Amino acid sequence: MRAGIRISSLIPSGLVIESVSDSCDSIILAVRSEASMAECPLCGARSRRIHSRYHRQVADLPSAGKQVSLLVFTRRFVCEVQHCRRRIFAERFGDDVLPTRSRRTARLECIVHHLGLALGGRPAASFARRLMLPVSNDTLLRVVRRRSCPRTDPLIVAGVDDWAFRKNHRYGTIVCDLERRRIVALLPDRETATVRAWLSDHPEIRVVITRPWRRLR
Repeated sequence: MRAGIRISSLIPSGLVIESVSDSCDSIILAVRSEASMAECPLCGARSRRIHSRYHRQVADLPSAGKQVSLLVFTRRFVCEVQHCRRRIFAERFGDDVLPTRSRRTARLECIVHHLGLALGGRPAASFARRLMLPVSNDTLLRVVRRRSCPRTDPLIVAGVDDWAFRKNHRYGTIVCDLERRRIVALLPDRETATVRAWLSDHPEIRVVITRPWRRLR
């Protein structure tokens, strides 16, 4: 018994398909929000009064060997609260569906993030092209940096060493959290004054481990 696939199952939740454009190598789905009102991002009041519309095209997960793009029709609403400074606002689709100003859906962004974490820049970009997810190595690294969790635990034991931006030409300083084995900061050079200035801004550090030749005091 053959199981049918509904075209609506290809899009993120909360969106409704208006039309489908299918070519030999890509699929473009024109979609809109199924909500009848939107919430003002500034005051939180809900509005039904539509001011205008525009569309934005974002990338989504591939399907059946074809790249999939969403042509999202976005409505601008009028905020009817008199004291609100945001008179006109665009509807939001939720960070778990389509983040604000993003060029990729949230589920595609998640895959790009994990590829960047697992493989790095160029290897992940090469593998992503095989998965029909064309992203550059710079984009992969930007996604990893943007989604990295800020450090909440205090830095107690720091390791300081030099590293090369370009070997035999330009060097910098890397600062690591030796307790949690992760990079904390990359300084633009390997001068003692630069490291001393950075350490003065982090008085919570109790132990600093450096190479034998580097003297900070």
